[in-house]
Amino acid sequence: MANDIAEKEERLKRQLDFCLEIDKEKTIVRETYLADESRKETDAEHAWHMAVMAMVLSEYANKKVDTGRVIQMLLIHDLVEIYAGDTFAYDAAGAATQKTRETSGADRLFSKLPEDQGKTMRALWEEFEAWETPEAKFARSLDRFQPMMLNAATDGRAWNEHGVKVSQVMKRNARTHEGSEALWAWQLEHFIKPNAAKGRLKED
Repeated sequence: MANDIAEKEERLKRQLDFCLEIDKEKTIVRETYLADESRKETDAEHAWHMAVMAMVLSEYANKKVDTGRVIQMLLIHDLVEIYAGDTFAYDAAGAATQKTRETSGADRLFSKLPEDQGKTMRALWEEFEAWETPEAKFARSLDRFQPMMLNAATDGRAWNEHGVKVSQVMKRNARTHEGSEALWAWQLEHFIKPNAAKGRLKED
């Protein structure tokens, strides 16, 4: 009995330590501005926004998806950036080391949980990274769509600040259609083309 109590207390302690650790995600600032342009969003806000978007937009996934699983992936996909840091979408130098940094972050973060939960969460993170299941593909589409929606809402402010080119956006979104043809068509017609025409996205 005493051992059972000790084990339960240790499990709860590890779970709560993890919950406190991921609070750090609220401090990781991305390059995307909020729609009102008052400041840049954090990783935690990015994840929350997409989780709600998944609830609203899942009908536009190419294949029927488990929305709950999509939400789980979206909520945890950037947690590793607590250690790895955010990699700006168009930072070539950062992209070169991103996988190594984020894998190391995953090793460190998910090992804080009890083994069963750590394995489950790590598997969800790896599923998102692998980009193979319908749920991962739709989650990835939202991960591309959300910042582009905010960039369009702010007259391309972040794009202008970084001199982002149309070709860079097209390359980054080369697989967006795999999760949702409908959302890809929308962002092409309503986000990319209008901003390219106005010079907010630079031509090559």
